[in-house]
Amino acid sequence: MKQYFLFLVFIFFNSCQYFDKQIPSEKELLQKELKSINWKEVDEYPSVLDCEKIEDKKQRQQCFFEILTQLIQEKLSVDTLSVLYPELDTIEVKVTVFPNATMQFEPQFPKDSVAYDKIKIDSILKARLVDFPKINPAIKRGIPVKTQFILPVILKVE
Repeated sequence: MKQYFLFLVFIFFNSCQYFDKQIPSEKELLQKELKSINWKEVDEYPSVLDCEKIEDKKQRQQCFFEILTQLIQEKLSVDTLSVLYPELDTIEVKVTVFPNATMQFEPQFPKDSVAYDKIKIDSILKARLVDFPKINPAIKRGIPVKTQFILPVILKVE
């Protein structure tokens, strides 16, 4: 019985070290978590209803880009861009998808480009690129986030 009692006392005093562990502060835990997050990538890319059934992340992203590019090309194909600028066959459009599922389009031109009336092209884009199907915004850690990407849009298909 005496050995049993000594064994319990030994266990009791050694178990106290398990309670002495330092608990990291809230700020340290937050900083560690923030450093572990990859802010350059989202968990889910923006998507349209037609792409929702695709499970693979990369294929869903590709589907979204293809559908969006096709919609932009269709909306701009009936416009005067090809008449005003016959030499312009492709335009790069910066697309911003906001967390509230709205979109913004900005034409991207080379820095040294003076051949185009940037204001006129921008106004044509804003007038034509409306009434898109519902876009689901990108998701990062369960929260809708803003995303931006540049799509090359072909204006002339020969």
